[in-house]
Amino acid sequence: MAISLYDISVMNYQQTLGAVSHILKLGLAHCQSNHIDLETFVETRMYHDMLPFRFQIQSVAYHSLGAIEGIKNGIFRPPSNLPEDNYEALQTLINETNDALGKLSATEINAMEGAEVIFEFRDHRIPFTAESFLLSFSLPNFYFHATTAYDILRSKGVVLGKRDYLGGLRLKR
Repeated sequence: MAISLYDISVMNYQQTLGAVSHILKLGLAHCQSNHIDLETFVETRMYHDMLPFRFQIQSVAYHSLGAIEGIKNGIFRPPSNLPEDNYEALQTLINETNDALGKLSATEINAMEGAEVIFEFRDHRIPFTAESFLLSFSLPNFYFHATTAYDILRSKGVVLGKRDYLGGLRLKR
């Protein structure tokens, strides 16, 4: 059986979005039990020249649902102005992104196979097929930002393990 475009995109996005939602809940519980202001987490960076936790979570949403929308439209651009979301808004963003992906059908996504999509950034226009865009650009970025968000929470003392990062595994049925 071949792996479909839906399987490599939506199914992977939803697994990790579920995990990100879970680690956000664990971050909230950690802050509440330790009397830590949640908003300090929102601004935390792994290193001074990296973007903050807020951006990492927003990018998880953007490189999943935003990538699918980019394929549909034939063009994917980095967002120009991201909102100054607080922790609660970031939780909502992840949940709404996961819900929106859940409404997409396999038929709809698989019909985009072979579609052309251009990644546009400043003066650069990089051509992809839907498959190459997902596999070589969208998914690596998606996982990078999910991992960085996990690492930031872990660095702030939130008790997390690999199982929290993996999310709901798709087991043999």
